Amino acid sequence: MRNSNLLNADGLRTPLLYFLCVLGLVYFPHSASAANPPDAPAVILIRNATILTVSHGTIEHGSILIKDGKIAEVGASINAPKDAQVIDAAGQFVMPGIIDCHSHIAAESVNEGSVSVSSMVNMAEILNPDDIDIYRDLAGGVTAANILHGSANSIGGQTLVIKLRWGQPAAKLPFEGAIPGIKFALGENPKRSNFSVPGQPKRYPATRMGVEETIRGAFSEARDYKKTWDDYNKRAAGKKNLIPPRRDLRLEPLVEVLEGKRYVHSHCYREDEILMLLRVAKEFGFRVRTFQHVLEGYKVADELAAAGVGASTFSDWWAYKVEAYDAIPYNAALMTRRGVVVSINSDDAEEATHLNQEAAKSMKFGGLSHDEALKLVTLNPAIQLGIDKRAGSIDVGKDADLAIYNRDPLSAYAVVQKTLIDGRVYFDRQRDMAERSEREKEKKALIDKLKKSAEKKPEEKKPDATVPIGQKPAEKKPEEKKPEEKKPEEKPKPPSAGGIGSAAVLPGGAL
Repeated sequence: MRNSNLLNADGLRTPLLYFLCVLGLVYFPHSASAANPPDAPAVILIRNATILTVSHGTIEHGSILIKDGKIAEVGASINAPKDAQVIDAAGQFVMPGIIDCHSHIAAESVNEGSVSVSSMVNMAEILNPDDIDIYRDLAGGVTAANILHGSANSIGGQTLVIKLRWGQPAAKLPFEGAIPGIKFALGENPKRSNFSVPGQPKRYPATRMGVEETIRGAFSEARDYKKTWDDYNKRAAGKKNLIPPRRDLRLEPLVEVLEGKRYVHSHCYREDEILMLLRVAKEFGFRVRTFQHVLEGYKVADELAAAGVGASTFSDWWAYKVEAYDAIPYNAALMTRRGVVVSINSDDAEEATHLNQEAAKSMKFGGLSHDEALKLVTLNPAIQLGIDKRAGSIDVGKDADLAIYNRDPLSAYAVVQKTLIDGRVYFDRQRDMAERSEREKEKKALIDKLKKSAEKKPEEKKPDATVPIGQKPAEKKPEEKKPEEKKPEEKPKPPSAGGIGSAAVLPGGAL
């Protein structure tokens, strides 16, 4: 939250602003040119690379031709067209940009935890394009992410798929055409097992039974609301001045779920709650698109596959709370072998910077092949988010969202060299490192300026002990005028005995 009182009319000259500038340099390690890359050339050729297409094998010494932000050609030998920008990737590996199916970056807030059903709130309204995690995740090869509401609610807020277009305004982040989603949550989080406000009653639901009934109750209302509008639309045909039903912003997203226009992504851990939501979904005729975390998914993998539900899980996080005790690192591989579309997600900005390594763990824990492991962070999350026609593999016609590594991406030694989105280089390691010295110089100059400003600041005067409490030191209490003392009137003295010829003293001292 910003405090408008911090910067006054003289704010540009205050040490506070210098301090904020220094912080900006510390937390935003990039120059203006890196933040706002120039418009991509119409034609780019990446050549001499090992291309990991994910969808149709590996191409040694291959090339990728990009035109107007799309992949135009992929093959072993492509001649550079005239005026094309050429990126020589000799000895390097090119893979599809990583897609994180569960992220909370680029968001000013996450949870609307005051109610059990907060389907009316939307993550699109609080996107923060200045979140440095966007840039850091780009440096890890991430090009797209599913931005989710938190898990404090049985039915949370509306979700959004974004591209990590660092330096662009919030309006340019959403992945155009991606089907919107909504976050559900099961288990400990929505029943608020470890959360309470002293002096206030606990919010419903407080049990797993309550979580189920909260979801069932919300969809009962949504079904009735949909019927009301369907009846109105039928009656309104050919009629005028018919009063429409009252809109309910809480129920409208749930109607979209019933109509298949909005995906459900549900936080979960245990097998019993996974099966519970599948029953509720079947009861109301909607489909769960993905179970998120789904740490006991291996126990019900056949049921997940039969329902056509995707699973977006962690590679090896477990035992961090009671409901995660039965998690195993073989989860992703076991569900994959049973026919479930599986992805590895981060749920954490730092974890997202090395999702390539998280995917590689499934080769050790479960024996997935190299391509199967790559799919966990590329094509599979694209399928889960409904964007696989445009992202997730290196195929002609898809968006040029690519990550270039110095080694095989599934190696622990692999480091991203460039990350492209729509054919534009949004992260360039070589440029980033070259500009670090300039940023250090600028940071030092600002720190020195801050120190000089502090030295010039006049010393604060100690409070005057003689000044009464509550009275400002600069204020002087006006002196109280004492009333003038009245002198007693002098009575005329009697004439002296000297007689008429003697000198007489008259009143007033007059002679």
